[in-house]
Amino acid sequence: MAEAAMLDSDSLWQKVRDEAQSSANADPVFGKAVASAILAHDGFAAALADLIGQRLGGGGAERTRFTSFSRNAFRGEPDLIEAASRDLQAIARRDPAVADLLPPLLHYKGYIALQAWRVSNWLWRHDHRDAALLLQNEASNVLQVSIHPAASIGSAVYLDHATGIVIGANVVIGDEVTILQNVSIGRSSELPARSPRIGCGVYIGAGASILGDVSIGDFAKIGAGTVVTSDIPAGCTAVGNPARLTNCPESASAA
Repeated sequence: MAEAAMLDSDSLWQKVRDEAQSSANADPVFGKAVASAILAHDGFAAALADLIGQRLGGGGAERTRFTSFSRNAFRGEPDLIEAASRDLQAIARRDPAVADLLPPLLHYKGYIALQAWRVSNWLWRHDHRDAALLLQNEASNVLQVSIHPAASIGSAVYLDHATGIVIGANVVIGDEVTILQNVSIGRSSELPARSPRIGCGVYIGAGASILGDVSIGDFAKIGAGTVVTSDIPAGCTAVGNPARLTNCPESASAA
């Protein structure tokens, strides 16, 4: 059966509001938090900007600053909100423990870390480099996820558990990628210092390292603890240190 199409951000926001209202009605104590985080806002962009500010800001001034950065980015590039919508739906589709959209939006630090990166990347591309690096630093300190603002990441991306994830400058990551905890993706110590390129639909297991001028093909799987320093063909599974290939499609095996 074909997978249902992704909701656009407006439809997703209505679904999130409906879930929030149901939660508030069912639990008056939790309802106060839901009201301020979701129901008080008139759109997904405003709610998400506020959530980023609340998670990253250690005090009132910092919360206001990070919320303002986020609002400016979302206002300047509405596609960031569509990407955030697809990221949220990707969690519900891939995580069997998730039935609704509200819990990962409110509680999954990997989701907020990825959206904070989207804001930092916007700042970086608009020559607000110091602000971009400030966002990266706070996300690293608070959420244990460090993604350089100069990385490039697609949509429908899921940072699962999202502790100890490091993604370096100029790394390229495609759509529908899943990354588990303690993953490092970045340059190697060898010259020329080039960064990895991760295709679409790739799964990267816990503790994996992908280093240097390497390409990971679409729908490849990188096993837990695997160290990748050479190309992985599309559809293959890589395991071990150093990585060895298994379960490759015949076309990849023959290449």
